[in-house]
Amino acid sequence: MSDMRQSTADEETTEDAAQSIEDDHLEDVEDGCGCAEVWEHLSEQREDT
Repeated sequence: MSDMRQSTADEETTEDAAQSIEDDHLEDVEDGCGCAEVWEHLSEQREDT
């Protein structure tokens, strides 16, 4: 039974890591900002590259 719990914990850790990678480009955007702020932030990042 503990094997089942370990498997679920591992899956959650993997999902958390994947979510973190997907959200890294939004790290500097404040929570609750609107789509215009996100768009502006992403545009600025593209200009820097």
